[in-house]
Amino acid sequence: MSNTRALLDTIEVETGPQPTAAVIWMHGLGADGSDFAGVVPELGLPDDLAVRFVFPHAPFMPITCNNGYTMRAWYDILYFDDIDRHADENGIRQSLEDVAALIADQNARGVPTERIVLAGFSQGGAIAYTAGLTCPDKLAGIVALSTYWPSPVLIEQARSPANATTPVLAAHGTADPVVPVALGRRAKAATEALGNPVEWHDWPMQHSVCLPEIHAIGRFLTKVLA
Repeated sequence: MSNTRALLDTIEVETGPQPTAAVIWMHGLGADGSDFAGVVPELGLPDDLAVRFVFPHAPFMPITCNNGYTMRAWYDILYFDDIDRHADENGIRQSLEDVAALIADQNARGVPTERIVLAGFSQGGAIAYTAGLTCPDKLAGIVALSTYWPSPVLIEQARSPANATTPVLAAHGTADPVVPVALGRRAKAATEALGNPVEWHDWPMQHSVCLPEIHAIGRFLTKVLA
C-alpha cells in the first residue's frame, strides 16, 4: 500500500488536546463523513483519553446495482445474489490504499498505528474489516457495524500476522433489510476463525445505530485505547 496517496477529505473531532490515539471511522454507502461525527460526545469516553476521530468522505462513483447512480462509496457493488453482495475488488483495494494513507497521516502527526482503531458502518464497516485484518502493522482494534466481509478471498489471502489477535467489536440490527444480520453473523464467525476475539452485539433495529450500541462502542474504545 502506498503511503504517498493523496488524503481523502475528512472531518476531525478531538476529545482533548494533543490526542494520543485515533479512530478512523468510515461511513456507509451514499452517506459522508458527517454521518457519525455527532456521536462522539455520546460515546462516554474518559475525560483523560484524548482521541482524534477522523471521518473521511469516500469518493463519488457510479454504483452498478443502483442503476449506475453516482454516490459516495468505498467500492462498487456489482449485484446482489440472495443475501450476498458482489463487490468490485479493485475498488476495495483502492479504498485500502486510502485507509493506509490516513493511517500514515496519523503516524506523521504522532499517533502510532497500535493506538489507532478502524471503524465503519455498512460499506464503511466492510472496509474497516478488510483494512484492519490485512493491515501490516498492529492496530488497537476494529469496529464493524451492520456490515459484512466484502471479499473473503482478499482477506484470507492478505491477512496480517500483526493483527491476528486484534480485538473486534461487531454489532448489527436483527431487522436489518439492507445488510441482513446473517451476513453480520457470517463475518463474525469468519473473523473468529482467523483467531481474532469478537465482541458481538445485536439489537432489534433496522439498518441503523442505537444508543446502547454507541455506549458499547465507547466501552470498547476505552478498553483498547486506555
